Order: sequence, then C-alpha cells, then structure tokens
Amino acid sequence: MEISPEQDLPTAQATNHGTQPALDWFSIVFETIDLRSFSNLWYWIGLAVLWSSASHWVIGVPYDMVTRARRKEGQAAQDLLDILRITSGRLIYIADEAGLWIIAVGMFFFTGCVLLAFVYNFEFAQALFLLAFPMTLISLRSLLTARMLHNNDLTLEEVFTLMARHRLIIQCIGMVSIFVTAMWGMYQNLNIGILGG
Repeated sequence: MEISPEQDLPTAQATNHGTQPALDWFSIVFETIDLRSFSNLWYWIGLAVLWSSASHWVIGVPYDMVTRARRKEGQAAQDLLDILRITSGRLIYIADEAGLWIIAVGMFFFTGCVLLAFVYNFEFAQALFLLAFPMTLISLRSLLTARMLHNNDLTLEEVFTLMARHRLIIQCIGMVSIFVTAMWGMYQNLNIGILGG
C-alpha cells in the first residue's frame, strides 16, 4: 500500500511537536534570566554587595575592628595596628613592584571598555565600566592612605581619624557611583523598552 504525502503530514507534525517543548524551555530560561545588564536583577544585587564590601573592608581591614579598637583600646587597638601595618605594607609593596604594569593593563582595559561602552554602545561594557571605574578610584585612595599610615608615626587617635575619613570618602564615592549607575541603567531600560532600542 502506497502512502500519500497527505498521510505522512501528521507524522511530521508530531515530530515537530516533540521538539517544541525544548525550544520553549530555552526561551523561558532566557526570558527569565535576562542577559542584558541593566535589566538583570543580579547586576543590581552585585552592585549592592560590591559597595557594601568596599565600605566594610577599609584597606583590607574590617571596619568593626576599628570601632572595637576605638571603644576598648588595649589588645584590640594593638591588633588593629598590627593588621594595618601588614595590609598597608602589602599594598605599598604591590604598588612599588608592579605598579607600572597594573597601570598599563588598567589603562588598556579601560580604553577598550570605554570604546565598547560609549562608542559601540555595548551594554555589558557600560555596566562593567560603571562597576570598575569607581573601584579604581577607591584603590588609589587606599594606596594613598596606606602610604600615610606606613610613612608617618601616627598616634592611635590619628589612626582612627584617618580610617574614619578614608571610609567616609569610600561611602561618598559609592553614593555618587550608585546614583550615576542607577540613572544610566534606568535611561538604558527606558530607551530599549519604550523606543525599541
């Protein structure tokens, strides 16, 4: 018995229908996990974690050690001075040994990032730049504070004042950075959502 093409059609439809759930699964996953940066919830969670960590770890020292040393003094203050001596010495050593290489690689990275972000309008590069550039400012400020701690014979109260000032500067940079990132992210989301980007 010969099968006509009309009889073979339901079989083809059944085969296509069998592959359809896999395509639906992929589309559901990629709609749920939005791969664009500024409309992705994980980007904003990462931004919050980044700035809370930067504000808590001041020159590699958790800030609760500073407050505890200021309150109790004694052994807590000695522990703080010891760990500040170690972390500031480490930062200065890295800057002296590999500072030029770090600057060269950083400038290469930022040049490429700025070109991709603002010349070619690549959203992921924009998001990366808005995270990395303020952290570079904080790294430079941390190095300056480490040199001040390392090179000057500061009293305990001067150390507390220097650490508090450094943390305040980090928080100010963080507030400006979060504000700029939020404004730019909203602009991009509205531009893509309303105007069809």
